[in-house]
Amino acid sequence: MAHIVVLGAGLSGTIMAYEVKEQLRKEDSVTVIAKDSKYHFVPSNPWVAVNWRKRKDIEIDLRPTMDKKKIGFIASAAVKLSPKENMIKLADGQSINYDFLIIATGPELAFDEIEGLGPDGFTQSVCHVDHAVLAGQAFEDFCKDPGPIIIGAVQGASCFGPAYEFMFILETELRKRKIRDKVPITYVTSEPYIGHLGLDGVGDTKGLLESAMRDKHIKWMTNSKIQKIEKDMMHVETIGKDGTVKKTTKLPFKFSMMLPAFRGIDPLMGIDGLVNPRGFVIVDEYQRNPTFKNIFAVGVCIAIPPVGATPVPVGVPKTGFMIESMVTATAHNIGQLVRQEEPSHKGTWNAFCLADFGDGGIAFIAQPQIPPRNVNWSSSGKWVHIAKVGFEKYFIRKMKSGKSEPFYEKAAMKLLGLNKLKEISKDG
Repeated sequence: MAHIVVLGAGLSGTIMAYEVKEQLRKEDSVTVIAKDSKYHFVPSNPWVAVNWRKRKDIEIDLRPTMDKKKIGFIASAAVKLSPKENMIKLADGQSINYDFLIIATGPELAFDEIEGLGPDGFTQSVCHVDHAVLAGQAFEDFCKDPGPIIIGAVQGASCFGPAYEFMFILETELRKRKIRDKVPITYVTSEPYIGHLGLDGVGDTKGLLESAMRDKHIKWMTNSKIQKIEKDMMHVETIGKDGTVKKTTKLPFKFSMMLPAFRGIDPLMGIDGLVNPRGFVIVDEYQRNPTFKNIFAVGVCIAIPPVGATPVPVGVPKTGFMIESMVTATAHNIGQLVRQEEPSHKGTWNAFCLADFGDGGIAFIAQPQIPPRNVNWSSSGKWVHIAKVGFEKYFIRKMKSGKSEPFYEKAAMKLLGLNKLKEISKDG
């Protein structure tokens, strides 16, 4: 009999629990540990931040579904992991032992690394629904007295899609309110070029995004490093290819949303052999930690090196499609291990993204996520917005039902089929 613990209940942790349960023997058990029992659909956070969605629209109480699937659930934060003892200490005083641990915590948001960054400082965030709700309140106040807006991602950030999405969604809402003419918008990013996305671009994301930003009269600054943020003022360094500061700019703003860098959570920090210096979990091709063989990790919490050197540090995103493949591989590998077999499954690590712009958007597929690629496709149009809305409803419905199916993979394959049809029609 084996006890499998899943630490975290975001996208990766939730579907991990569902999938690993299906791969185990009848006598094995699964327990999920998370801060609370509420899951929220993170891709909808930009909509919450402009009040197109309410918190309740994108939240799911996981406990009833977990109970139905006979998965244990403990709503308490982890405070210490002791991998040599196979034990996790929780904030409520419990100590939970495991035979196999799957770390799916997501990241800690490193707002404190830049003075004035984040909801406790002078900028907003869409990384968590709590932050998105606060951003929505700040946006309503802003609309009463509009002015300059700065959107972007700071040095070390590894998630850029939501910044682009929020910027364009915000721009769409400003036009709806007929105050766009009063709001200069600047996109400030650590990326070396627009559309890099931490992936060195996908298809023509550079051209598509630059064109969209020109069309919407949005200015941009790349290779940017944020020095500090004060009330109504952002101090930005532009870094040259040689790593030196080429220019320092003071940018005034009345509203700003800047994505932070990520790091590992406190209970994992400093565990030799488990995590890198930033606290991200080290895994092999089977999602397994090389030092502690009964620990696996999936999702944003794993360590992935950047795709290449950039003047300003840029991380690699872990998209839903990529996370799904990690989860499936891990579930099958643990299923093999409890049966005294060696793990043999590897994630495909592909990327699929629907970036909604409020009334349009850009979609891209990268197979694999890290170049060079077998598929390197991107496209744009109003259909992306419609597809994103449909995907949100479909995903939340399936999560409530406890389905462990490849949501992102299905959507990506449909898009690839659509693209092939377009190519055939063009060729006559």
